[in-house]
Amino acid sequence: MKEKVIIIGSGFGGLGAAARLAAQGYDVELFEKRDKPGGRGYVYEIDGFKFDGGPTVITAPFMFDDIFALAGRRREDYVTFVPCDPFYRIFNHEGRRFDYNGDPEFIYDQIAQWSEKDVEGYKRFMATTKAIFQKGFVELADKPFLSIWDMVKIIPDLLRLQSHKTVYNYAAQFIEDDFLRRCFSFHPLLVGGNPFDTTSIYAMIHYLEREWGVYYAMGGTGALVQALVRLIEELNGRFHYNTSVSEILIENRRAVGIRLGDGTIHRADHVISNADVAFTYKNLIAPQHRSLRNSDFRYDKLTRYSMSLFVIYFGTKRRYNTGKLAHHNIILGERYRGLLKDIFKNKVLSDDFSLYLHMPTLTDPSMAPDGHEAFYVLSPVPHLGGDIDWTTAAKPYRDAIMQFLEDNYLPDLQENIVAEHTIDPLHFQNTLNSQMGSAFSVEPILTQSAWFRPHNRSEDVDNLYFVGAGTHPGAGLPGVLSSSKIAEDLIRQSGQREGVETAVSHLALA
Repeated sequence: MKEKVIIIGSGFGGLGAAARLAAQGYDVELFEKRDKPGGRGYVYEIDGFKFDGGPTVITAPFMFDDIFALAGRRREDYVTFVPCDPFYRIFNHEGRRFDYNGDPEFIYDQIAQWSEKDVEGYKRFMATTKAIFQKGFVELADKPFLSIWDMVKIIPDLLRLQSHKTVYNYAAQFIEDDFLRRCFSFHPLLVGGNPFDTTSIYAMIHYLEREWGVYYAMGGTGALVQALVRLIEELNGRFHYNTSVSEILIENRRAVGIRLGDGTIHRADHVISNADVAFTYKNLIAPQHRSLRNSDFRYDKLTRYSMSLFVIYFGTKRRYNTGKLAHHNIILGERYRGLLKDIFKNKVLSDDFSLYLHMPTLTDPSMAPDGHEAFYVLSPVPHLGGDIDWTTAAKPYRDAIMQFLEDNYLPDLQENIVAEHTIDPLHFQNTLNSQMGSAFSVEPILTQSAWFRPHNRSEDVDNLYFVGAGTHPGAGLPGVLSSSKIAEDLIRQSGQREGVETAVSHLALA
């Protein structure tokens, strides 16, 4: 009989694991508490607008291609990727812009418009980040760190690659202009990290973008979710929506299934959690089955979590394709270090902000009704470890952001809005079950990376695995897809190991 795998949650980590395992012949079932799949990639559909709830930037597209290829399919037959050019348009606080894409000569010209002497520095920056990318992504991203010795073996590489430095300080070695330093060090914010705290290993994200490009899925990220769902169902995987899990069943240190909120029990040979790691250990596994490493104390007191997000999804009854904005826009405030300190350390809601403005209808008009424009604007904010009451803070914060956009980028914005939806840290806590309302789970600092991060296979419960942002290697689509490959590899290895043990047992009896 096929081995049965139950997956809790249908974010990209869960979908990637489900597709990989179903393609290998496993019997796969996914249980999702919301009414449709996607996790943070949930789609909000309002009055003819489609708003991608979470990830909008696709990098390392081959990782999706690999999933479909495992099943003998072509990703292109399920969903279309189109390249974004520029990758990002980055504005300083005065509205002056900097574009970059995959063309080195174009980037050099853009840098020279800000600081000619930094062109050579950028070339050296790229040359060194190639080595970081090779080690951190190509060699280690899809390898589990289950033993302290896995960590010890890479210490010489970490020292050689200056991983003790932060991303900002690493970039600052090569770039002198402060705005350009920000442009080449903001990437940790895409995975929940502070550029002034996150290990320089994450400087590889810029190199990864240069290596494989930045893409958009036609129909939105939700179309990519649906492509994976279709593939999984073609491989006989099954989805259960509006179905919450209340407990992971454990017998003799082994995960044997789940209990649903209504008391129904489903048995399995393996359980994968795509739910938040802290939530899984604290709420789905009884304390007697957990060691100190996975105790409530660890996840409540010893773990640092990423920032949260305040996101406004809005649609307008007019088009704004004036040439000023690109598909992906980053608007950096005048304060940078101070703002990030307020978000990550002081955990206070500042009067100023830096924003990511997504404008998908520039590439894909199908995301809005004819003649309309779809947007989302995202502002990093503190997680719920601070003293912000979002039931009262959300409305004035929303108004300040929209007024800023109207004054500087989108004329007459507020009188043209015809659809709107907002999420804040309470959404991440209450709907997505994320500890502290963090948007990216465990913060990606050096002491919470690789072996120090929650492991892909539980130390306490056999046949329990983790995928998603909170486990190794971390947040972002390449990260969570890597975690799904790790889970697949570990489950297949466990089957091979048990097969060998059974064969040895039979030989002994003979």
